[in-house]
Amino acid sequence: MHRRILIVTAVAAEADSVAGGLADGPARPTAELPVPGGLVLRRYEDGDGPHGVDVLVGGVGPAAVAAATGAALTRAALAGEPYGLVVSAGIAGGFPGRAPLGSLVVSDAIVAADLGADTPDGYVPVDGLGFGRSVHRVPDALTGPAAAALAAAGLPHTTGAVLTVSTVTGTAARADELAARHPGAAAEAMEGFGVAEAAAAHGTPVLELRAVSNAVGPRDRAAWRIGDALAALRRAVTALAPTLSEARPCS
Repeated sequence: MHRRILIVTAVAAEADSVAGGLADGPARPTAELPVPGGLVLRRYEDGDGPHGVDVLVGGVGPAAVAAATGAALTRAALAGEPYGLVVSAGIAGGFPGRAPLGSLVVSDAIVAADLGADTPDGYVPVDGLGFGRSVHRVPDALTGPAAAALAAAGLPHTTGAVLTVSTVTGTAARADELAARHPGAAAEAMEGFGVAEAAAAHGTPVLELRAVSNAVGPRDRAAWRIGDALAALRRAVTALAPTLSEARPCS
């Protein structure tokens, strides 16, 4: 079943890598579409029926990207061309021992890692406080085919939870705290949960794809490999685009 995909990144450099990955496959740019809020969608088609990929730069952090993603989903719904899948894509920090530099992470869960409250007994997530939710589970029908496509392309990857934080981890103590609180975590970024919340409001499946540029832990910019991560993201998009357009996201 073909369907249009919305890929949301935080910044233009990530969107350029996504666009490069699409161009390395059969897709070609066909249009730029305005989105409320001054945003622009870059549309790509592969010439094989009424499906393709739209790429959106949604901004940094869960709030900005949730607003941008919601605007894009609403525009599509009003135009009578709703998306079949939303993908939050970009670079990220990888948890040591789970996701090395230059590798890829496919989400099996998208987690709001710092949305909650500190208490004398420890951290309590927002759903533990009786409000909302802190986790979006990704169906195996999305995670499995995505991981298989990366494996078929020979791209190093892992499957696990991707944590969304509003403050990037910069100390060993915080990294250890997050790893202990979320044993399945593979990566940390700033946008996935915002994208997932907007997608859920429209009843649209969501997946997060991350390329690892640095280790989660003490902030050491000299050790970051942003170029390598962006190159890995580009290769991943080339490998994944056909699979995601066909996947059936039901559990």
